[in-house]
Formats: sequence, structure tokens, C-alpha cells
Amino acid sequence: MRSFPKVFALSLLSVALLAGSAQARTVKGCVIKHHTSCHHKVLHHANLRHANLHHANLRHANLRGADLHGADLREADLRGADLHGANLRGAKLHHYTAPKKKGANTSATPGCSPNCQGANLYGANLIYADMSYANLGSATLTNARLMYANLTGSAVSNSTLTNANASYANLNYATVSWAALNGTNLSYASIIRTNMTGSNLSGANLSYANLTGATLTNGNMTNAIMVNATVNGTVMDGMFGWGGAIGCGSVYPAGALSGRGCAN
Repeated sequence: MRSFPKVFALSLLSVALLAGSAQARTVKGCVIKHHTSCHHKVLHHANLRHANLHHANLRHANLRGADLHGADLREADLRGADLHGANLRGAKLHHYTAPKKKGANTSATPGCSPNCQGANLYGANLIYADMSYANLGSATLTNARLMYANLTGSAVSNSTLTNANASYANLNYATVSWAALNGTNLSYASIIRTNMTGSNLSGANLSYANLTGATLTNGNMTNAIMVNATVNGTVMDGMFGWGGAIGCGSVYPAGALSGRGCAN
């Protein structure tokens, strides 16, 4: 006959195993857990709120309209994924830092994660999302909501952000070269020392944005709005359409924008 302590211990183990199984739920054929592989899975409109998907393989997954509010997508591979209309508000998309172990060495240099290269984020809700050091090269962010998003040090080259709302976003030290930013709302954004070489900023709203030390060479500024923008030390050589930019009250050492486009 089994002793009570042994039976009790086995009961606790069963409960733990059942709890673990419950946590690793399956949604449309995708096991929702870290390091999972759900490439090419159809997860459109799936409820993935607060899901643990760090280091997950989601390449070419269909996540259109999926609810990823607060999900852990650190180091997830989202290359070619379709997140059209997805809710990524508050999602963890920054560099994954493993729990520290005694005596373990950790790198001081953040990786480029998640890998969202080529991802379709059309209309995605990325408000307050932390995408620092993310690889968003050639991604589609048309009409995306990026208000207050953290894109520090991110790679956004050759991406399309047409008519996106990135007001109050942090783009410091990011690489946003040769990107389509026409009609993008970047008002009050922090764009300090950001590389925006060759980008199309025609019709973009940069009012009250801080562009200190940013590089905006060889791009297009036609009808861009720079009311009260800070452009101290900003490099703007070779900008097409610069004459049509509206810069009332902009802080510029040479005064090139002072008064331009302002009502008397």
C-alpha cells in the first residue's frame, strides 16, 4: 500500500503536468508556447493575447487581424508574416534577455529582434509597442498605428510607412533609409541621430518632432510640415522639394525654415 506522502507527491506532479499542458494550448494547429514552430500556419483573427511566443518560428504565418495584445514575441521570426490589422499593442518585441544564471556572461549589445523583415503589418495596432532594435527592413506598415512606439535603434530601411501614425514614437538612432514615409504622422516624434537618407517624406507631418543630429539627405520633403520642429545639427543636403516644406517656428541654426509657410 502506498504511503500518504508518496500519493500526495504523485498528485501534485499530476496537477503540475496538467497545468503545463493547459498552458501550452493549441490554436488553429499552432501550439502556443515559446520556441514553437508555426510557420505558414493560418492564425487569422486568433486570440493570442499575452501569448508566450518568444523565439517562435512564425515565418509566413497568416496573423491577419490576430489579437496579440501584450504577447511575448521577443526574438520571434516574423519574416514574411502577414499581420494586416493585427493588434500588437503592448506586445514585447524587443531584444530577449534570458534569465541570469550565476556566473553567466551576458552580451551588452542588443540583438536585432524580432526579425520582422518583409512582414506585412498593414494597419497593425502597435501603440506603445517596444520594437527597439527590431529588423523591419522592407516591411509594410502602411496605415499602421505606431503612436508612442519604441523603435530605438531599429532597422526600417526600404519599408513602407505611408499614412502611418507614428506620433510621439521614439526613432532615436534608427535606420530609416530609403523608406516611404509620405503622409506619415511623425509629430512630436523623437528622431535624434536617425538615418533617414533617401526617404520619401513628402506630405509627412514632422511638427514638434526632434530631429537633432538626424540625416535626411537625398530624400523628398515636398509639402512636409515641420512646424516647430527641432533640426539642430540635422543634415539635409540634397533634399528634393525642400522649398515646399512648411517650417513655421522651426529651430534651425541658419534660420532656413524660420517663418516659412506661416500666417502673418
